[in-house]
Amino acid sequence: MPQWLQWSLIIAGAIAIILLLGFIRRQMVMLSESRKRQQKAEAFQAKRRKDMIDSIRVIAMAIEEDQVEYSEGCLRIKGLLDHVAPELMEQPPFRVFMEVYEQLRHMPTHQARQDTEARFVAKMDKERFAVEKRHADEIRRAATAIRNHRF
Repeated sequence: MPQWLQWSLIIAGAIAIILLLGFIRRQMVMLSESRKRQQKAEAFQAKRRKDMIDSIRVIAMAIEEDQVEYSEGCLRIKGLLDHVAPELMEQPPFRVFMEVYEQLRHMPTHQARQDTEARFVAKMDKERFAVEKRHADEIRRAATAIRNHRF
């Protein structure tokens, strides 16, 4: 084999090795960055979950101390439980949050409530207060249970 061919093959092999090393290094950097992003996303999700659990406990405490209307507390807890532990709404005593939500979900909230005729709002409030009264004991028990629940 001619010497120039040997040197050409050696140089081609060295170039291939260098290119492969560069590719491997780039892949390792990308993998490392991906792991960092994944860890950051997991930390964010863990903090978000913890914040939602804290919010559930604060709302439950507000219900227990009559600082918030039962219907509003139920709707807020139900919304948070949808993200934290939706399976809890199937179990007693937490089922009441879903029951109250189902009975009140047709009612407008926020700007839609403000835009609704006062006579209709009064009628809805009467219905809402009846639901609250009917479920008051269950709601208080559920609030105490959810405040002490281990998530």
